[in-house]
Amino acid sequence: MKKLSFFLVFYLAFVSVLFSQTGNVKVYPTNWWVGMKWNKIQIMVHGDKIADHFPMIKMSAQGVKLATGVYLTQINRVENPNYVFLDITIDPNAKPCRFSFPFLKDIHLEYELKARRKGNGKDYSQGITSKDFIYLIMPDRFSNGDPTNDRIAGMRDQSLGRDSVFYRHGGDLKGIQNHLDYLQSLGVTTLWLNPVIVNDMPNRTEHGYAFTDHYTIDPRIGGEKGYKDLITAAHAKNMKIIQDAVYNHVGLYHFTVQDMPMKDWLHQWPSYTNTNYKDQVLFDPYASNIDKIKMTDGWFTSQMPDLNQSNPYVASFLIQHVLWTVQEFGIDGWRIDTYAYNDLTFMNRCNKALMDEYPHITMFGETWVHGVPNQSYFVQNNYDIPFKSNLQASTDFQTLWGITDAMTKDFGWTDGVNNLYTTLAQDFVYKDPTREVIFLDNHDMARFFSVVGEDVVKYKSALTWLLTCRGIPEIYYGDELGLTGFTSPNDGHVRQDFPGGWPSDSLNKFTAAGRNAQEEDLWSYIARLARFRKTSAALTTGKMMQYVPFDDGVYVYFRYSSNQTVMVVMNTAKEQKNISPSAFAERTTGFSKMKNIITGEVTALKDFAVAAKAADVWELMH
Repeated sequence: MKKLSFFLVFYLAFVSVLFSQTGNVKVYPTNWWVGMKWNKIQIMVHGDKIADHFPMIKMSAQGVKLATGVYLTQINRVENPNYVFLDITIDPNAKPCRFSFPFLKDIHLEYELKARRKGNGKDYSQGITSKDFIYLIMPDRFSNGDPTNDRIAGMRDQSLGRDSVFYRHGGDLKGIQNHLDYLQSLGVTTLWLNPVIVNDMPNRTEHGYAFTDHYTIDPRIGGEKGYKDLITAAHAKNMKIIQDAVYNHVGLYHFTVQDMPMKDWLHQWPSYTNTNYKDQVLFDPYASNIDKIKMTDGWFTSQMPDLNQSNPYVASFLIQHVLWTVQEFGIDGWRIDTYAYNDLTFMNRCNKALMDEYPHITMFGETWVHGVPNQSYFVQNNYDIPFKSNLQASTDFQTLWGITDAMTKDFGWTDGVNNLYTTLAQDFVYKDPTREVIFLDNHDMARFFSVVGEDVVKYKSALTWLLTCRGIPEIYYGDELGLTGFTSPNDGHVRQDFPGGWPSDSLNKFTAAGRNAQEEDLWSYIARLARFRKTSAALTTGKMMQYVPFDDGVYVYFRYSSNQTVMVVMNTAKEQKNISPSAFAERTTGFSKMKNIITGEVTALKDFAVAAKAADVWELMH
């Protein structure tokens, strides 16, 4: 074990209230299910000197019988007497039941095994595919459906004020549920929520990425009931839910940090050591070992301690939590935060456990890196290399850099839209590039409408690409209105409140009446494309063919299936360009008409003009 970090000891020495559970015993996972493939669970028991209540007992070869088909096989005592880890085996013939641990001294501890949720792969854990359209929401900033949970007594962050980006604003899960019809009318099929797990940290808790108790849904957004109600309502509308997972780190006030089970629960250093954020060292054949260790074992920030996933107790805690979450709440997919900073061997094991239990579920990881080789290293790929990832896909930052260049840089050999073309030309490295999640912005980045200088034509062109390119499109809440904002001076400026999400808002942009002409134009443009995409075999499951950009920035690509062909023309040049369909005879031969997807106009398949910086989408017809 590594020595306890001097930094952590110093910090915790001055924390005003250390974690205490005197007289309050908690167990994690809080329950389990019969009929699970993961039938050897490890229960963490946490309470003041809880180890004193567990006597030394003699185990038979099968273990101590706790109920029919349920056996305790090992009592694991660790450095901290406030923890005991119990290894439990659940046989296939076990039935739902509650059982106790009869040998405990002075306390009564019960555990429940439930019947499994029905509909695996059909009613939940459905997975997210290229047929879907994802909408990313920061719950605190979308809509306040229940003002009674805006502040929760006893929590460290008591801020509440919409006049500051640093405070909580009161948005919640009920607010999202109230607007499912709005999202569905936009063409959205899937909701990705920034983390819903409790973040009992002192400040800046609106983003949610510093967990303090994995098994508690943040009460300020509606708690467990609010989450279950939202998922039930979404599923009733045939919409899906993606949960945001964080395996790499926790918040400084997580109970396992305030009261560590063992010294190597976290990655420890003689003094505070940050990650170097250099993903390259993981595959660099010339990398030093210390750079690799700093990348994976360094802390993400001083407020987010780095979990030691090579510790078997930590690994079990994390894997069981994700399995528990799918079964308990019925989510459909995972977005995995800071994927590159995890122990990748552990991540393969965790991903496999999920796929074994839920064969249809999908996972995509945040890979904020530069270069297709870098990004593809972390997902299922076609490389013959020692490490092989089993992660299905990533958030496709490489196509983001490509579309950004296409919209903001002049055409050149490697610049402008040529960057986008070249990036997509490298799709051969992915096992399945159609699983990549493509996007224009998110909660950590400048709003794309601001990136293109609030140029509506350019913005529409980028949105056209988003909804017609290969992969799974995702937009960030408010993109449909053209919300603006940069991450300077801080990221709060890209996390605005959705106008109309609070009763006091003067305008309600959830309705057409509340949107101005430009907002309604953008909203309708996305909705028309999304609705067409939803029923388009070419765009959702079809192949792609792209042509080398030409004429100072004209980029043409086709999406096609056995019964549909869609032509997309992006003119990134500064002047109007004329397009001749006959130049793309490989895909246009045999067609005589073309239908403009936005206007609905049907014309003969003939030469046409595309305005400067604009994009057109055509369905070819016989």
